[in-house]
Amino acid sequence: TETRLFAGAKTVARVDAYERDLGIVKFDRLIDWGWFYWITKPMFLLIDWLYVLVGNFGVAILLVTLIVKAVFFPLANKSYASMSKMKMLQPAMADIKAKYPDDKVKQQQETMELYKREKINPLAGCLPIVVQIPVFFSLYKVLYVTIEMRHAPFFGWIHDLSASDPTTIFNLFGLIPWMPPQFLMLGIWPIIMGITMFVQMKLNPTPPDPTQAMLFTWMPIVFTFMMASFPAGLVIYWSWNNLLSILQQSLIMKKHGVKIELFDNLKTTFAKKPKAG
Repeated sequence: TETRLFAGAKTVARVDAYERDLGIVKFDRLIDWGWFYWITKPMFLLIDWLYVLVGNFGVAILLVTLIVKAVFFPLANKSYASMSKMKMLQPAMADIKAKYPDDKVKQQQETMELYKREKINPLAGCLPIVVQIPVFFSLYKVLYVTIEMRHAPFFGWIHDLSASDPTTIFNLFGLIPWMPPQFLMLGIWPIIMGITMFVQMKLNPTPPDPTQAMLFTWMPIVFTFMMASFPAGLVIYWSWNNLLSILQQSLIMKKHGVKIELFDNLKTTFAKKPKAG
């Protein structure tokens, strides 16, 4: 009787070698790749391959983001084109609101008819985010479960991509000798992510419903605090992805002749509201 025992760090190359050389079926599942195994392990292999080329896991994640954007480029283009058309229809939507000021149901019906006539899918703007959820989750798993990513540095103050950003705005990023509680650890990269997400939101047409508009305004702030405790590598990926999306969306809007009203939208957001009466 022959019995084998594995005791050691679960590095991907070693585990795969045992599976290949000893013929152990599914031995690579010793590493918890999660539900999206079919995308999580290829994601790691791609990052690891790029790491061998560039020598930095953080740079490898940035390059993977470019590859993911290239794969979903046709879908994102269609989505941003639809949002650009929606922006052009804002005057018509304002007319519908003015025509039926007290009839919300009629407003919705007329708006949907307008979408049908112009062949616009109002949910198209969600597609790039929805399709990237498995990619986001797979990168999250890669950062958490692989030994190779542990203590992998980036640049500057990021010495471990698998840990959260160690800085926080509440002690002026280390200038004040005080360590705030965990829920106040809001680092530089989460803030960068929140800013890029906020700018991306302001490129999109403002929802006619005030509740939706308020939700879109607060969403980047909520995500900034929520992502602050996530691995720095994941926050860097999301920030870089947002920046690429802003550039891509701006180019598509310009191509369709839609005015980029980013600064106007920002001015409206931060302008003082007139007092009632």
